[in-house]
Amino acid sequence: MIVLKLLRNIRLGIKTLMLHKLRSLLTTLGVVFGVSSVIAMLAVGEGASREALEQIRRLGSNIIILHSIQPVEDESAVAVASFMSVYGLLYDDELRIRETIPAVTRTVPVRMMRQESRLGERRMELRVIGTTPDWFELVRRPLLAGRALNDRDMERLAPVCVLTEQGARRLLATEHTIGQAIRIGGESFEVVGILKGDDGTAGAQRLDSDTDVYIPINAARQRFGEVIVRRAAGAREIELVELHQIIAEIESTDRVEESAEAILAMLRRFHPKEDYRMDIPLALLRQAEATRRTFNIVLGSIAGISLLVGGIGIMNIMLASVTERTREIGIRRAIGAKQRQIIGQFLIETVVLSSLGGMIGLGIGMLIPWIITLAAGMPTHVTAYSLILAVGISMAIGLIFGLYPAVRAARLDPITALRHE
Repeated sequence: MIVLKLLRNIRLGIKTLMLHKLRSLLTTLGVVFGVSSVIAMLAVGEGASREALEQIRRLGSNIIILHSIQPVEDESAVAVASFMSVYGLLYDDELRIRETIPAVTRTVPVRMMRQESRLGERRMELRVIGTTPDWFELVRRPLLAGRALNDRDMERLAPVCVLTEQGARRLLATEHTIGQAIRIGGESFEVVGILKGDDGTAGAQRLDSDTDVYIPINAARQRFGEVIVRRAAGAREIELVELHQIIAEIESTDRVEESAEAILAMLRRFHPKEDYRMDIPLALLRQAEATRRTFNIVLGSIAGISLLVGGIGIMNIMLASVTERTREIGIRRAIGAKQRQIIGQFLIETVVLSSLGGMIGLGIGMLIPWIITLAAGMPTHVTAYSLILAVGISMAIGLIFGLYPAVRAARLDPITALRHE
């Protein structure tokens, strides 16, 4: 019985709204734009946040990354041509971390240098990464062809290399790829694998680039030494850096932070100058997730203002409707209609208006992110949460902003209402 009465009232409400089609349509536009803007803005924010979070996750939530950095006093002294800057992480540091920190399961030493690489007439500068086979386990990139470095390469100090996709395209175009010999800084290396490089969106935290070439770290040490000489603007910079990075894998995420503190304490003992920096992807991940939540709240609040404006429009039109239908209300009250029935009727009309606007806004709100992704290439992601939130708020606005006009209509004196012209 209650359901039948509700359906009857809904049909009556729709019939009343259809008497003024244009006015009803214009009234719903505020809700339409509000709902669609909430969904679209949250989709853009969610897409950007997910991409950033994914880049951090790709580093691994259970690893710690140490970087060699040049102390400030050394940077000022480099201007002297004869000065050699000695700083950074040591092979002994990597050994101590692996053997003395209980939660560390393995470590990966990394040396970096830039060398001109060539094959025939083709030349390009590559970043040479001297590392171990474990690097390919911790920094996962799809292998497009061939193989990665292995333990036998390390034992034999083999002159082999793994190229990233872009380097392979530029150096090995029209040539055989796997098995091809290329010159790296005057040394010959055999290409044994092609690796898909990063897409360039990981920012400062990325561990690789699209112009890297990977060689065994002991081969890098033997063939290129540990002294790096750079010439720029007539000046010469000489650096002695044993390791540019150390990647430590921790047995579980629960022990990452305590292991980080232990590693820092150990480094402070053996490094009088702070010539290292620590990055913890787990901490970055937590910070990024907190930022995402704040970002979504801000975007949702901004878009919610449109819904507020839409609600004010509904209240305005329903107040006008009460004035127009004063005589009708008086007749209904005179023949026995109760106040709650009048309130219910007007609330049903406002909820129908706001729900209709919400449904239209839902469709538009899902379409806008798709257009943004297609036209601008920006990642977007429409979540079920944003859809439920937008439609729920639109219906709530119908109830909240329709309540005052409904109560005002119900409190009209029947005698006064019947006399209204």
